[in-house]
Amino acid sequence: MTSPVLDIEALDRAVAELREGAGTWAAAPLAERVALLERLLPRITDGAQDMVAACARAKGYAPDSTWAAEDWAGAPWALAQTASAYLRVLRRVAAGEEPVEARAVGEHDGRVVVDVFPATGWDALLLNGFTARVWTRPGTTVDGVRERAAGAYRGRPAAPGVALVLGAGNVAAITALDILHKLYVDGQVVLAKMNPVNAYLRPHFERIFAEFVGRGWVRFVDGGAVEGAHLAAHDGVDGIHVTGSERTHDAIVWGTDEQAGDRRRADTPLNTKPFSSELGGVSPCIVTPGQWSAADFRFQAEHIVTSKMNNSGHNCVATQVLVLPRDWDGSERLLTEIRRVLRELPARTDYYPGTDRRLAAVRSAHPEAETHGDGDCRILVTDVAAADGRDMLLTEEVFGSALGIVRLPGDTPEAFLGEAVAFANDRLPGTLGATLLVHPKTEKAHRAAVGAAVAGLRYGTVGVNCWSAIGFLLGYTPWGAYPGHTRQSIGSGVGFVHNAFMLADGDIEKTVLRAPFAPAPRGLFGGSPSLSPRPPYFVTNRTGVITLKRVTRFTAAPALAGLPGIFASALRG
Repeated sequence: MTSPVLDIEALDRAVAELREGAGTWAAAPLAERVALLERLLPRITDGAQDMVAACARAKGYAPDSTWAAEDWAGAPWALAQTASAYLRVLRRVAAGEEPVEARAVGEHDGRVVVDVFPATGWDALLLNGFTARVWTRPGTTVDGVRERAAGAYRGRPAAPGVALVLGAGNVAAITALDILHKLYVDGQVVLAKMNPVNAYLRPHFERIFAEFVGRGWVRFVDGGAVEGAHLAAHDGVDGIHVTGSERTHDAIVWGTDEQAGDRRRADTPLNTKPFSSELGGVSPCIVTPGQWSAADFRFQAEHIVTSKMNNSGHNCVATQVLVLPRDWDGSERLLTEIRRVLRELPARTDYYPGTDRRLAAVRSAHPEAETHGDGDCRILVTDVAAADGRDMLLTEEVFGSALGIVRLPGDTPEAFLGEAVAFANDRLPGTLGATLLVHPKTEKAHRAAVGAAVAGLRYGTVGVNCWSAIGFLLGYTPWGAYPGHTRQSIGSGVGFVHNAFMLADGDIEKTVLRAPFAPAPRGLFGGSPSLSPRPPYFVTNRTGVITLKRVTRFTAAPALAGLPGIFASALRG
């Protein structure tokens, strides 16, 4: 079988066309940029069903399967939510207002914070009880954060340029959201190279971005590593953003020959272009001991399994290590419920290349591992040694349906959380996202310990009773690794995307998400008051597909008439 011939002429032509259009995008007035987003939203909803069906076919299930809820959430809804977030902020700027409301920026425990979600009344209604707060870095001030937000639209325009976006192959919306960020936040036109795994999305994206393509502001190309390397080194490309693995970053920056290691040690890169990245890692879910009811164990088991089995575990923030208190009598009860959920989920296939090899390596390293579900494809390793520096569950991103359990000492929340935070920060590679589960009564009684854990976790997104991946979906929330990585030690990457309020990258430390510990109506009586039922993105939700379909339409064009259908479906989930 012969390899396809690299079409250098087509790639170079795409770059040349974008360079011609870069100046016109930079000069496009704010009113025009707003109008472009207004016209983009209907194109998302018009083709949403077809996009979801394409995703479902590629992953091996029917578009009406309960699994397809992840495709509604991670494709059209995420895109509509983020485009709407940009639109709302830009309308504020166009009206002469600050991008962030003054009341949203304040101080908490000596740190400047920005409340970014809910941003509208609709947000507060549809995701009732969900909140997001951006923690800024030490040394920032309230006035500085407000002044630097959306600088490109407030007297500090970005220089025209061409950005190369190397698309991800797992979650459908990633490439499209990176395009929006580069256009609207960084002010660059975009050459998006599709990932071979989901290149089937290209016609859907070309239709959604049709106006941008027609005016020379966006181009799409196909190809693999060879095409990506050619474009990354192209003189006409000014900057690069990649969602993928540390290996992809290192190959571009340091090369793949025998001298790559020497270049890295000497910090003499082959490619010196500005580079932003989201590269994943080994993500933990930490469970705080407390007094849980039987319903709490069931609900949080569904939550944990969702954070593992969404997209077959092919997510950069899929929970890979569940950190449990060794001395808590609830640990075994929780594992029993997790096993039940894993067994009862419908069958599905692992679609991402290399998954079979990686899961086989887990089984080889852990012959004692449990397997659950049809085909024994869901792996549970119930006693991973925290001190084992060679266990791949603690050292490598598996990117598949394997979950390891680490048990740490600590007979009080204070003692356990101290151990858990140190373990997550110091032993697990990556800093993209971490999840912390804590009963509201436990947090109330041990507020200082929980607060110290949230503050101490060095992750770009920390979800309290909320899978950290939800920060990817909300649009207003910055998405990226915890600051501190360098090109020589890239970890989970550098920079933030999405970030609809356009907070300055240098101001952002992390986002803290919060969600109800228990769904309505039960949460109303357990210290977790909200109107939110079981979230539609849970893998156990029976009506997630129809709920998210209706939410997508509502997000793109809010109207009171759309609410009854959403609520009726959500309450049956």
